Amino acid sequence: MPTELVAGAVRVVYILAALLFIASLAGLSRHETARRGNLAGVIGMVLAVGATIVLGLQHAHEIGGSSNLVVTAILIALAMSIGAVIGGWRARTVAMTGMPELVALLHSFVGLAAVLVGVNSFLAEEGRDPVHLVEVFLGVFIGAITLTGSLVAWAKLSGRMKSSPLVLPVRHLLNLLGLIACAGLLVWFLAAPSLIPLLLMTLIALAIGFHLVASIGGGDMPVVVSMLNSYSGWAAAAAGFMLENDLLIVTGALVGSSGAILSYLMCRAMNRSFVSVIAGGFGSDGAVTADADRDYGEHRETSAADVAALLKRSRSVVIAPGYGMAVAQAQYPVAELTRRLRESGVEVRFAIHPVAGRLPGHMNVLLAEAKVPYDIVLEMDEINDDFPETDAVLVIGANDTVNPAALEEPNSPIAGMPVLEVWRAREVIVFKRSMATGYAGVQNPLFFRENTQMLFGDAKQRVEDILAAL
Repeated sequence: MPTELVAGAVRVVYILAALLFIASLAGLSRHETARRGNLAGVIGMVLAVGATIVLGLQHAHEIGGSSNLVVTAILIALAMSIGAVIGGWRARTVAMTGMPELVALLHSFVGLAAVLVGVNSFLAEEGRDPVHLVEVFLGVFIGAITLTGSLVAWAKLSGRMKSSPLVLPVRHLLNLLGLIACAGLLVWFLAAPSLIPLLLMTLIALAIGFHLVASIGGGDMPVVVSMLNSYSGWAAAAAGFMLENDLLIVTGALVGSSGAILSYLMCRAMNRSFVSVIAGGFGSDGAVTADADRDYGEHRETSAADVAALLKRSRSVVIAPGYGMAVAQAQYPVAELTRRLRESGVEVRFAIHPVAGRLPGHMNVLLAEAKVPYDIVLEMDEINDDFPETDAVLVIGANDTVNPAALEEPNSPIAGMPVLEVWRAREVIVFKRSMATGYAGVQNPLFFRENTQMLFGDAKQRVEDILAAL
């Protein structure tokens, strides 16, 4: 097939794929259209990958003829088969509780790809065009930061590293010195292009990526995952410039900008500065700490039967889920409890904090998976003012997102973070395995309030006990 015809057909497919990616983002913005949005993204990616393979095979044929074409096709098929087997296996076996660390790990692959593409692009380039050299340098820089930053996020989310922030006395100065060193290496790289400054910058960028995310506390992990998603998008866009692939540039820009916007919105919802989060995170300054020895009084325990009796006489119930619900896989009995209460005339709604769980939208996905109606799943800003008129709140596996210390204790590490003000309801039932602190390591005064009772045990089993009592 003529080269011009192939190139023209590929450009048309790229445009169609780009439109599908935009439609995918639009669809993912609402619960009702999320499934269609995912489908649009899948179709767009299949078209993009197919067109890129065709373009690559055409190029291989031009360089080495039919024999080179066959070898290239075999290598592509082998690589894609291995990737498809591993990806399919992980997608089928990963639990929703493991999705945050899986997403973080996938971001690291994008960073690694950007680094490898950058180094290969430099080695393969015969000329020394300054614009291309800058593209290579920035692509490798962003990719290296994304690689180690994502690996640290994966390690923290999976429990392989402590969730507490790494607090070095001069951490901001270290980051600044690293950036200055990379800027100096860029000048060297442009003046005398060689692998030495490029590899030195890669090592420094790997260290910066590690330190940036290691310095961020566990409470900010949802923002970190979103931020790394943005980084991976810019790394992909940089790779697109190096490979002269327009679709990769467009796709990377879409991912990078949407991830940055999401990170900013989440920081605003948490009353945090986006710059301060990515530079070291909340709770990492060391000067602001919670009073671990403070006596909040005694907590009260309750039983499943008593909670069932409370729900029977309630007219309005709000359920505030958290990561503990995901761990216990309690979304299905919670959905059944919701159905029964609504059939008996009780108004049931869900209150979702912007950073509930450890991944943006984590709780929404769990509830959608259990077929909870979209219209009763409300965001924090939509439901916070309704708690005083609520008869009962069931806090299932949430901790930091319902902590009144954020509003009442200026010295708390989470001070100033907007939370679900569940304590304003008439009765609060907290489902928890123990009295341990949450992921941010902060004690929760809610557990000791007069209108709060603790229901200990596995959340799934306790909800099933309530269903039996009803």
